[in-house]
Amino acid sequence: MCGIAGYWTPGQITDLAIAKRMADVIVHRGPDDSGVWCEPNYGLALAHRRLAILDLSSAGHQPMYSPCNRYVIVFNGEIYNHLTLRHELELAHAAPTWHGHSDTETLLAVLSHWGLEAGLKRLVGMFAFALWDRQEGSLSLARDRLGEKPLYYGWQGNTFLFGSELKALSSHPAFHGKINRSVLPLYFRYSYVPTPYSIYTGIQKLEPGTFITINGKPNQVLKPKTYWSLHQIITYSMTKPFSGSPVEAINKLEHLLRDTIKGQMITDVPLGAFLSGGIDSSLVVAMMQSMSPRPIKTFTIGFEEQRYNEAMHAKAIAQHLGTEHTELYVSSAQALNVIPKLPKLYDEPFADPSQIPTFLVAQLARQHVAVALSGDGGDELFGGYSRYSTARNMHNRLNHFPGALRVLIANLVGLVPLSKSARWNRRKLLLSSLLRSKGNTAFYTQLIGHWLTSDGLTLDKHEVQCFLNDINQQPALGDISDEAMYTDSITYLPDDILVKLDRAAMGTSLETRVPLLDHRIVEWAWTLPQSMKSQNGHEKWVLRQLLYRYVPQSLVDRPKMGFGVPIAEWLRGPLRNWAEDLLDANRIRNEGFLNSDVVQKKWREHLLGISNWEYLLWDVLMFQNWLYEQKI
Repeated sequence: MCGIAGYWTPGQITDLAIAKRMADVIVHRGPDDSGVWCEPNYGLALAHRRLAILDLSSAGHQPMYSPCNRYVIVFNGEIYNHLTLRHELELAHAAPTWHGHSDTETLLAVLSHWGLEAGLKRLVGMFAFALWDRQEGSLSLARDRLGEKPLYYGWQGNTFLFGSELKALSSHPAFHGKINRSVLPLYFRYSYVPTPYSIYTGIQKLEPGTFITINGKPNQVLKPKTYWSLHQIITYSMTKPFSGSPVEAINKLEHLLRDTIKGQMITDVPLGAFLSGGIDSSLVVAMMQSMSPRPIKTFTIGFEEQRYNEAMHAKAIAQHLGTEHTELYVSSAQALNVIPKLPKLYDEPFADPSQIPTFLVAQLARQHVAVALSGDGGDELFGGYSRYSTARNMHNRLNHFPGALRVLIANLVGLVPLSKSARWNRRKLLLSSLLRSKGNTAFYTQLIGHWLTSDGLTLDKHEVQCFLNDINQQPALGDISDEAMYTDSITYLPDDILVKLDRAAMGTSLETRVPLLDHRIVEWAWTLPQSMKSQNGHEKWVLRQLLYRYVPQSLVDRPKMGFGVPIAEWLRGPLRNWAEDLLDANRIRNEGFLNSDVVQKKWREHLLGISNWEYLLWDVLMFQNWLYEQKI
């Protein structure tokens, strides 16, 4: 795991000091080593920060050159099948003389022999990299299939910038830092800026499963090319659904997951795992422990507020499995101390409150290990969120009415006078939006969204086109639960869950790995019928059944809690003064992004206990906090 950065100003002389600065601002991603390289006559520079995980020697130093001297690479991530790929290259008599056993060296050889697109399709892992082709004079950027590793890019004037984090790009003199007002409605709806956008005009996130090639023409229009598409995977899976028995499904999942976890446990540094006590992390840890001769190091964060605390469940599972378990009970003061760090960790507005405990558990783990496995991804793949059944139930009720009648009912709902209940008024607006929604995806995104367009929060009413609004880009799954899982897999998972995990962990120089998101498991999971994902009121049925082989059912079956924090109480208590300052009406008016009257109304209602607006207010507070750190 590392950090990469670079720039290309065609026709100008390269300044290595700038490239070094771009790398040094992301030193937390790679404190073990650094390197810069330039092609002076092209105005191109590549920079790298290394967190040494495989091959701790200088043989893993980057930027790295291919033996033929044609390619230069900077790479962030892990290629889990790199030893298999080395063997394939050797059988094809295409292997170079290996100088070490780093996966970067393997990756370069793979791309040199099979080419970019064909090489990408052979990789099993998480990655983001930049590859300079000296012969063609072209720069290619690529990102892994599910979006585990981040990569930002874009033209700023005549300079092309890229990097693992926005702070790398913003350290370049050409970066202008103009806020893209058109993405603000999307941020306030989803609590993150969705791919391909970033908070800044002209800077984008490279979409998962894609690559781009830049030829050096200033302001070249860049269209990512797809080498792996979940849409296509799902379409194909519908033609070849899983036809085995439930036991065969459990056996198949066990085989896939054991093989994946075995590969992800390979490291030259200390290894551990996050353990929340939930199904996903418990299964990952259980299978790790079954393959390890020594106790696996596991880590849990606990809270004093019992309704947010899963630490006792994690401890019970750790004791049953025999792991070397470390837990930290966090006081509100410790958790609140993380908040000033959040804008610097995320670089753009990001408002998932579980960013706080995620950082704390990563910080705890880093004191003992350099790599931690995580159970993320199980909810999106195997139907773990209760909102999937909620969406299905609400959709089925409203779908009884023809489209024209739904619009008529929505109009009538809009005529109902406002009441003294803020919660009722909010539900009225949501019901009207749901009735007007066209298609299952639109229905679902309205249901899970935070700020509605009708709330009037943002002053700029223009909104960029989001693929979620384009029904033609959604696979025809029919069942709204499946469509909701697909939507989350290509939005919420890469743009919230994996962003949160990457920034929190890399902020402490910890590498995280996510076995459930091995693309082979993802592809197989989409062949399963809904009955093997949700059964008898139990979500993630097939994962549960597999976990029962390792952990007693009595330790597993309980309501899902999630990784929550008591934001509502904190905003009325220890965070109140901090929030009052950021939500000051004059301050918001002077900044010119938000409607201060709308914000103040929600804030008053929350303080008085009229309604619980914790998530909507957290969206605003994280935006305001980010603005303050950017000195905007």
